[in-house]
This record gives sequence, C-alpha cells and structure tokens, in this order.
Amino acid sequence: MTHIPPPAEELRLLDAELWQLDARRAQLLARRAWLVAALQPKWPAPQPTGPRPAASPRPEASAPSVQNVLLVLGGVLLTIAAMVFTLVSWGHLGITGRTLVLGAVTVAALAAPLPLLKRGLRSTAESVAGLGLALTVLDAVALHKAVFPETPGAPYTAVASALLAALWTAYGLLPGTTVLRLPRPAALVAAQLPLFFWAIAADAGSYGLTAALLVTAGFDTVVALRTTPGSLRVVAAIGAYGVGAWGALAAGLLTWTATGPSAAARAAALLLLASAIALTAAWQGGRTATRANGRALGLAVASGLLAVIALGGTARSVLPELWTVPAHLAFGIALLAALRFDRLPDTVRRGLAWASAAVQALSLLWALPVVGVVVLGPLAWASRAWTGAPSNARTAVTVDVTWPPHAEAAPLVLAAVAAVLALTVRDTTWRPKATAGALGLAWATAITLPAVLELPYVAGLLIEGATTAGILTAAVFPRQRLTALVLALGTSASLACLALASQTATITVLCSLVALFTAASWRLAPFTAPTALAYGAALAVATGAAAHWSPAHTALLVLVVPATAALLAGRLGDSRATVPVEAAGAAAGLIAIALAATDLPLLATVLALCGVITAGTAIRTDRRPAGYVAAALFLAATWVRLVGWEVDTPEAYTLPVTIPALLVGALRHRRDPQTSSWTAYAPGLAATLVPSLFAAWGDPHWTRPLLLGVAALLVTLAGARHHLQAPLLLGGAVLLLDALHELAPYLVQVTDALPRWVPPALAGLLLLALGATYEQRLRDARKMRHFLGNMR
Repeated sequence: MTHIPPPAEELRLLDAELWQLDARRAQLLARRAWLVAALQPKWPAPQPTGPRPAASPRPEASAPSVQNVLLVLGGVLLTIAAMVFTLVSWGHLGITGRTLVLGAVTVAALAAPLPLLKRGLRSTAESVAGLGLALTVLDAVALHKAVFPETPGAPYTAVASALLAALWTAYGLLPGTTVLRLPRPAALVAAQLPLFFWAIAADAGSYGLTAALLVTAGFDTVVALRTTPGSLRVVAAIGAYGVGAWGALAAGLLTWTATGPSAAARAAALLLLASAIALTAAWQGGRTATRANGRALGLAVASGLLAVIALGGTARSVLPELWTVPAHLAFGIALLAALRFDRLPDTVRRGLAWASAAVQALSLLWALPVVGVVVLGPLAWASRAWTGAPSNARTAVTVDVTWPPHAEAAPLVLAAVAAVLALTVRDTTWRPKATAGALGLAWATAITLPAVLELPYVAGLLIEGATTAGILTAAVFPRQRLTALVLALGTSASLACLALASQTATITVLCSLVALFTAASWRLAPFTAPTALAYGAALAVATGAAAHWSPAHTALLVLVVPATAALLAGRLGDSRATVPVEAAGAAAGLIAIALAATDLPLLATVLALCGVITAGTAIRTDRRPAGYVAAALFLAATWVRLVGWEVDTPEAYTLPVTIPALLVGALRHRRDPQTSSWTAYAPGLAATLVPSLFAAWGDPHWTRPLLLGVAALLVTLAGARHHLQAPLLLGGAVLLLDALHELAPYLVQVTDALPRWVPPALAGLLLLALGATYEQRLRDARKMRHFLGNMR
C-alpha cells in the first residue's frame, strides 16, 4: 500500500525539493555566464579608419537602350543630310549626276540591311532600312521637280504614294527582309494617301472625299483583321479608327446639312458604309478574341448609331421637322431586332442594344422639357388664384413659360419608349427597373396629352385626375410602390395648382383629392393619410375664401384637420401611419394659428382649441409629453386673451391661477421628490411672470417694474436656496430683462454721450479679456452646467 504522509510532512518535503532545484538552477546559470565570457574575444577586432571605397555607379541606361538611341540618331541625321542635299545641292549636278548619286545612295541604303541581318545586327539593319525608305520619298520629290514640274501636286502625290506603298510592301516581303518590322507598316501609312488625293485631283467634292476616307478606313480594317504581325496590326488599327472617325464625322455633317432627298440619300449611303465597316470589325472581334470584346462592343454601338443617323437623316429630308425625333427613335427601336438573330455574336447584339438605348435616351431628353412645362407650369397659378379659367389645357400650363417648339410628338416618343421597356426587357435583374421606367413614361404620356392636343381646360383636369387615380392604384403593388407614390403625389400637387385658375375647379379638385387619398389609405396609410389631411387643410382654406370669411375665421375651419388627425392617430395606435398623421395635424394647427394671428380674440380661441386637441392626445399613455405642449398652448391663449382685452393689470387674472398652481406643484413635489421643478412650478410661475414682464416693458411708471423685480428676485433666491432649476432660471431671466428695461434709457444716454470710437474699443477689450481667460471661463461654465444639472 502507498504511504501518504500527513500534510505538514508533505509540505516540508516539497519545500526541500524546491530549494534543491533553485540551488541547481543557480549553479547552471553561473556556469553559463562563464562559458559566454570565455567564448568572447578579449579585444575588439580593429575597424577600418580610412574613407570607405565609393560604390560602383549604377548604370542609368542599359546597353540596348544606348544602342537604339545611337541608331535612331544616326538614321535621322543621315535623313536630314539627304534632304539638305536634295533641296540645296541638287541644282549643282547634272541629270546624270543626280541620277547616279540618288540612285546609288538609295540602292545602297536598301541593300545594306541584308548583310547586316546575316551578321545578326538587326537594330542597325532597321535603322539603315528606315534611311532607305526616307530616301525613296526624297527620290519621289526630286523626280517631281526634275522630270514632272508641270504635274499638279494632288495627282502626283496620289500616284507617288501608291507606288511607294507598293515598293515598300515588296521590299518588306523579300526573302531576306521579312524580319524587318519597318517597311510594311510604312507602306500601310503611305497607303492612306492615294484615294484621298485622287479624289482631290478628280474634284470629287465633299461626298467623294468622304467616300475616299471611308474606303481607306475599310482597307485598314481588313488589314487589321487579317494580318498577323503586331506592328502592322497596330498601325492598321490606328488608321482604321482615325480615318474612319474622320470620314464618319464628315458624313454626319453632310447628313445634317443635306437640303434635299438626293443629298440626304448620298450622305446616308456614306454613313451606312461606315456602319458596315464598324459592324464587320465588331463581328470579327467578338468572334476571335476574348480580350477584344470591349473594342467590339464599342464598335457595335458606333455601328448602330451610324445606321440610325443615316436612316433618320433620310427620313428627315422627306418628313416635316415635327417627325425628326420620332423617325430616329423608330430606327433606334428597330435595332432591337438584332437581339433575335442568334448568329450574331453576343458582343455585337449587346452593342446594338446599347445603341438603341442611347437613341431612346436622347429622344427622352428631347421630350423632357414638355413634361417639365406640364408639371411645373401650373405653379404660376399660385399668384393668380381664381382669376378665370383658361381656354385650353396648353394655355393653363404656359402662364409664365414658353411652349417648346415641335413638341406635339412628345407623347408618341414617351409612349414608344414605355412600350419598349415593358415588352423587351426580360432579364430578372433589370425587369423591376424597366417596369418602373415604363410606369413613369406612361404617366408622362398621360399628363402631356391634354396640353399637346390643346384639349379644353376641364378635360385636362379630368385626365390629370384620372392619371392620379391610376397611379395610386398601381401603388398597391409592392414592386412599384415607391415610384407610383412619388408620381401620384407630384401629379396631385400639379393638379391642385392647375385648379387654382377657377374657384369651382379648386373646390371640386380638392374634394376629389381628399376622397381619393382617403380611400387609398386603407392600403397606403403612411403615405396617403397625411396627404389627405394636407389637402383637407387646403380645402378648408379654399372654403373659407369662397365664403368670403376673414383669415381668422377660416382658421377655425382649418382646426377640423388637427382634430381629425388626433382622432385618427388614436385609432391607429402603433401603426406606421401614426407619426405622419400627427405631423400633418400639427402642421395644419400651425397654419390655423398663422391665419388667426391678425385677430387677437380669435387667436386666443384658436390657441385654446389647439390646446384642447393636444390635451386629448396626451391622454394616450405613449403621448404623455404632449401635455406640456397643451399647457403651453393654454397659457399662450390666456396671455393673448389678456392682450386682446387690453388689460393693464394682468396680475389680477394671473395670480388667481398662479397661486393654486404653485400649491398643487408643491404638493406633488412633496409626495414625489423626483418630480422635475419644471413640471411642478414652471407653469404656475410663468403664468404670472411672463404677462407681467410684457406689461412692465410697456409701463412708463416705476411701480410695476419694481414689484416685478422684487418678485423675480425672491423666486430666484428660492430656487437657489432649494436647488430648483425652474425657479432659478425663470426668476433670473425675468429679473435680468426687467433690469435691462429699467436701465435702457440711461444706456441710450450714455451711448449718445460717448464718442463713436468707444464702443468698438470696449468690444475689442472685452474680446481680448475673454480670450485671455477662455480656459478659466470654460471651466466655470462646466461647473455651472454641472450645478444646474444636479438641480431638479
């Protein structure tokens, strides 16, 4: 059996073993220190004291770079020397000498790359070959001066550039020079000139020159698509893009300036040629190289746009100007037929679709001013309310604006694009956006029709009202709710402004809008219920104006809206529509107060009724803070009533209210010490102090200001004694204002007596003092905030 010692004995054994371990560890650490010291050298190794050898300079240019620079410079210098010889020293030699010199130099320059290539000096061979090609150009210039001086420059340039292109191509295809990268790209550059200068020589006119450019661009496109060498393909692509863009712009200008069907047809043929070239390049690029899909997409877009411009320009020459945009839009929509051809590469189809979208977008931009006039034009009736119904819908929306020219086709454009969005977009990602766009365009079509067709004013109101109802019906569906609601609100506002032209129309439209948005509140209450209340307030104002009531009496009718909003909010409970409804009711209450501001007795009545409505709202457990607002409204109503009665001694009416209010507040504060002083004492104190302060400011005698100051001082001292925030701040504020009132005449006298430089100087000294003690004042402000925060 295992012997287990008692705990005291076991503890003694553990301490003994730990002591032995510590001793062994100390011994090992001492041995380790000796070994480290033994292994270190006694004296440090000597360090070099002289200057360090300079690091070898790093080459800033590699050997191949230096070689290429030298070769290029040499070739350029030799070319310049040849040009100087040709232009300056040419006349000092006879015809034989000229021929021998230039011929020998050119042949030597063109033949020199062959042995250089055999020796592996490819860069040198390229430089010498470039010199030889430049010498052939100088030979052509010299030949024109010596042999064909009477030949015009354009035909000679066309023939010479064609011969040089053929010569350089043949030189680049020789068995020994195929590795040279310069001759064939140079030949392609020379090939850009023959057709253009031949058209100039033949006096082909702008159409011939444009055709020459486009044919040259087509040749470049073929070379770029069929050739293999990279340098040749790059030069061909640059030529195709540059010359093709130049030709396409020229053809577009010819289409724009065409004066008849014949000229438009010829310009359209040129644009269709450019479109075909771009489409061919896009087709080949989309099929052969994945990395070229971006370029293929851009070329497909350009092809579609060029085709639309060509066909649209032809239609413009035979149709009235009104149909210019619809014709282009029709051809743009026709591009979508390419989506059904499966043989087309996907990149080309997408490019044509983007071209169609671009045409449709531009058409919508053209129609946008018409929509803006129809929607925003009725705002002008706000300053011309009830001046008489206009003759038709177009006159109603163009009170202060001008009707856009040729806008009769705008509804057709809007409807066509809406149909395209609704019928052609099937992708699940884009479908919701397309549906929203189609809904908006259908709305725009409906509201622009009355003005475009110059329908009667009443017919325009009916159509716009029906559009509002239809858009609200579409808002029932969740996918298009936001779009439909925005359109419905905008249309209803425009309709309400449009109806301001006639008193009958205003009342009828506002009643209809209230009923419409109220009915829609069964499903869309957070949005339509506040709108219905807003139109209800507008209907109340319009009814009062129609009955020839004063604004103050109309305010009593407007109070029906806040009362309705309070009742409705109580029924809604925790619904999302509660807060918007209450906000609409509060806004209507402010409108009523503003309308009654000119009649003090009615203003007091309106404030009291607002207080009743607010107090009714405060009955709800989640709206208890509204009680403070109700108390403030009742207090304000009392003050306004006293002012309206021209009471010189408001204290006789306010003190009987203040004393019971303070007793009730003190009783509540005694039962519940956590009650805020603002709740317990502020209403009672404000009921007397504020009216008395207003009376004191208008009292020329000293009795009331003195008594008010004493009362405010006592209230302030009581608040400080019992650490109550409301009495301290209210009493202090009233005491300060009362003191300023009493000192105001003396301050005015002192100000008049002082020189004009004294106030700025005092202000500057005050700013300096504030800046010098800024930190201390911040500390004092924090202490005061902390002191007031600790009060109740």
